[in-house]
Amino acid sequence: MPNIKSAKKRVKVNATKAAANKSRKSNLKTVIKKADLAVAENAANKEEAIKVAIKKVDQACAHGLMHKNAAARKKSQLAKKLNAAD
Repeated sequence: MPNIKSAKKRVKVNATKAAANKSRKSNLKTVIKKADLAVAENAANKEEAIKVAIKKVDQACAHGLMHKNAAARKKSQLAKKLNAAD
């Protein structure tokens, strides 16, 4: 454990941020899986599911959870799946 006051604070701040990042990343994965499932099952709401997933990917990129190229690649993959399903 750190002894210096600022180091103690960093431990607390890092733990808080790690928890927030874990939650956001988990939610992102869930939304992407739901979108993939909607396209695979040819559900009526597949366009909406893809739209929500793309928005979540953009938000993850903005929060620094995902590199911008990885986000662009994921969005492209989602769009490609949607277009192939039509």
